[in-house]
Amino acid sequence: MRHGLSPRPGPDRAWGLALGVAADLVLADPRRGHPVAGFGRVAAGLERRLYADSRAAGAAYTAVLVGGAVGAGVAGRPRSRAGRVLLTAAATWAVLGGTSLVREGAALGRSLEEGDLDAARARIPHLCARDPALLDAAGMARAGVESLAENTSDAVVAPLFWGAVAGVPGLLGYRAVNTLDAMVGYRSPRYTRFGWASARLDDLANLLPARLAALLTGAAAPLVGGRPGAALAAWRRDAREHPSPNAGPVEAAAAGALGVRLGGRTEYAYGAEDRPTLGRGPAPVAADLVRAARLSRCVGLLAAGVAVAVAGLRRR
Repeated sequence: MRHGLSPRPGPDRAWGLALGVAADLVLADPRRGHPVAGFGRVAAGLERRLYADSRAAGAAYTAVLVGGAVGAGVAGRPRSRAGRVLLTAAATWAVLGGTSLVREGAALGRSLEEGDLDAARARIPHLCARDPALLDAAGMARAGVESLAENTSDAVVAPLFWGAVAGVPGLLGYRAVNTLDAMVGYRSPRYTRFGWASARLDDLANLLPARLAALLTGAAAPLVGGRPGAALAAWRRDAREHPSPNAGPVEAAAAGALGVRLGGRTEYAYGAEDRPTLGRGPAPVAADLVRAARLSRCVGLLAAGVAVAVAGLRRR
């Protein structure tokens, strides 16, 4: 087609997603100058200017940052096919966190297996917002499994879903939404109202991806010694009791796939929550955390295959 434009942009998107996934597998997250960290600094600076203890201020904050990320993705679309593929690949690599997530989960599991609780506590903040000083070995194993399940959905399945559906604007917009939820979406005195819009938008953006992640967790269960039926049964039976509409399905499915029991008292920096029981097995141990990391990898690869296939079928 003339002007270097592809007659079917869908394959360009599919190739870009595939290359971005490959880059994440090989390179993981960049150690310095991560684009998501840069967005976080911009968001923190804007929060200092716009913060007020109100939903309206928080909604304006969210709209400016998410709108800016989506707008950058729309405005930066190259005209050439090669440019579109490379931009999609770069954006996919920037927003994915699958390889780093798996490495951190496996490393935490190894530290616990070796009985090195100090090393394990040093790794907990890389996975979740829980206070490591309040966690024993069992608490860290449970925290790691739950965080791997939730973050597999948030950092792998959801970005790929939105990349397949909406290309670079979807990739950047989703990562902006999820980053803001991690920054201000807490039920703390400071953010209950200001972070409301970010938290609700994150719930909406993850509504379909979380359920896809739960389905893929069931499909991957045999690869970690589990049964798809057990994963789906735990999702159907237990997820509705979880306070998060999206963490519930993925954590329950992971509990069923691994044959463990999750939930219970959960300590965060802003306070404690009592979480419902997910799954019907024993409490997770260090070896289960290593299995959970392998499950995360398998789910991520399945999600990549689905995203590339869906993107390849699209015409725009």
